[in-house]
Amino acid sequence: MSDSTALPQAPEVDDPIRNFFRLTKTWLKAPDRGDARLLIALLLLLTGVQVGIQIMFNLWNRDFFNALENRDGIAFRAQIIKFFVLAAASMATAVYQLYFKQLIQLRWRGWLTNHLLGSWLRDGRQYQLEMAGVGAENPDQRIADDVRIACDLAVHFVTGLLTAVLMLTAFVGILWTLSGALEITLAGRDISIPGYMVWAALLYAMLGTTLTWLVGRPMVRLNVERMAAEGDFRFGLTRARESGEGIAFIRGEADERRGLAAAFERVASSVKNLMRSQRNLMWLTSAYGTLAMIFPTIVASPGYFAGVITLGGLMQIGAAFGQVQTALNWFVDSFPQIAEWRSAITRLMTFQTAVDDLAALAADPEQPTISVTEGAPDALVFRDLEVAFANGTTVIADASAEIRAGDRVLIKGASGTGKSTLFRAIGGLWPWGAGEIVTPPADTMMFMPQRPYLPLGTLHAALCYPAPEDGFSQDESAKALQLVGLKHLVERLGDDERWDRVLSLGEQQRMAFARLILHKPAWVFMDEATAALDEENQDAMMNLVLEQMPDVALVSIGHRPGLEVFHNRTLTLNRAEGGARVALPPRRPQRARRWITSALGARFGLGGSR
Repeated sequence: MSDSTALPQAPEVDDPIRNFFRLTKTWLKAPDRGDARLLIALLLLLTGVQVGIQIMFNLWNRDFFNALENRDGIAFRAQIIKFFVLAAASMATAVYQLYFKQLIQLRWRGWLTNHLLGSWLRDGRQYQLEMAGVGAENPDQRIADDVRIACDLAVHFVTGLLTAVLMLTAFVGILWTLSGALEITLAGRDISIPGYMVWAALLYAMLGTTLTWLVGRPMVRLNVERMAAEGDFRFGLTRARESGEGIAFIRGEADERRGLAAAFERVASSVKNLMRSQRNLMWLTSAYGTLAMIFPTIVASPGYFAGVITLGGLMQIGAAFGQVQTALNWFVDSFPQIAEWRSAITRLMTFQTAVDDLAALAADPEQPTISVTEGAPDALVFRDLEVAFANGTTVIADASAEIRAGDRVLIKGASGTGKSTLFRAIGGLWPWGAGEIVTPPADTMMFMPQRPYLPLGTLHAALCYPAPEDGFSQDESAKALQLVGLKHLVERLGDDERWDRVLSLGEQQRMAFARLILHKPAWVFMDEATAALDEENQDAMMNLVLEQMPDVALVSIGHRPGLEVFHNRTLTLNRAEGGARVALPPRRPQRARRWITSALGARFGLGGSR
């Protein structure tokens, strides 16, 4: 098997920002976009209104200080009233501007989250990503945190940039008109610089922007490293919590602490590197912002002292200069958040690219992957099947076999010969390899892994899964629990618990058999599904399946003694050079089933391992 089926170890995202906004464009055109366009229009309108109010505040600034300079009490009182009117309008606009901005952030995040979940939790891709190692680690963090940062800051930046552009457009004209021309003599020549305050603001902002970019550029890379380290640390904590019992039994707490401490050290190291970069940028932005407080007054003071500019005019120039500076300094002020946003976008689009690569791998007819198609309901067929690991190493080679409806096949083979991997290929989870698998219709098959999956919710919902909770009645669930010896759980069918924590592995496996009896599929695939049960309970569960589903096709992986009696064929994976080979002997007559020594009715009180 060549390496051509292996996914790239780190999917490259040529331009994450462009790809992100291409995804945004898809949202705005999607049928499920809701009222996104209306909300955006309202937000843009309110942004324009807020800029208009700031222009009126600038004019008020001039008239207010002129009234003070002229000691005009009537004008002063009128300006006080005008101020409160403008302040009320500004507050109302700001409140609804924030509200609509947050609504857009929430709607955008919700749509993008559903989009990613739909791409990730589809056709086994969530499992394939974990196995392939494609640079999409910690998908939980990427979908929860990176999507939030990407959407929230994108809306924040767009509104901020729009405000800056409108402010700049409006106040450059005001500043140009107010500042007049600067007359200077240079090398014996008189030079007039019209609108000199505008040029001063531009030069000041250009200097600050350039220095900010040079000093803060490493922050993008450092943010990516920090978020990756944070994700690894959180994953370690989650894993320790989920595996608490195993860690406690083998007294592994000290080793876990060492591992988590090392993971946190990586977090601390990445944060320290980011702190150093932020410290350097803070020196610059602090100096820049402090000097901006006095810079316009110093530049405009010659006109004031010459009597050309009134006190109100000087205050208006200072306010207009401040608005122009705020607009021009948008990049300087936003750079730390821009760095965080770029890193979130990079991680998010890397994840999306990895998921898309999996989809492309399955859809590309020239890519040598395992072809899984649905065929007739009475057969499972392997044709020239080759199963490989994600890195291209062949584990099963040249497998051709046919299993018919009603067959009961036990798959045997040494560890590492690919028994469980074969099941994953049958289920469509394992694309790496070549050849063809023709399966019965998917809705006629059910897979039973060694550790059953019990979703969050009520016990009844866990039994009905993957059907909805109302797919079976509680009476049906109660009967199934009784049949598998879990009568004591009947009264808890409505309880909402973490059932994978409440129940022992043995009880969970019997829950899986109860679920099987409810759904009654035509084909059942068991991968060590009775490993946690003693032999008596194993026999009881297998007999129960054959009694309740006498025509079921059963394909099992198991090493426990006594399983052979429940199967009429054995498929053996024999280790060989270049991958294990499949040996499937002819059918043999079904041997008599082994019944447990007590009467069938005694299943209501089955003993054995919890």
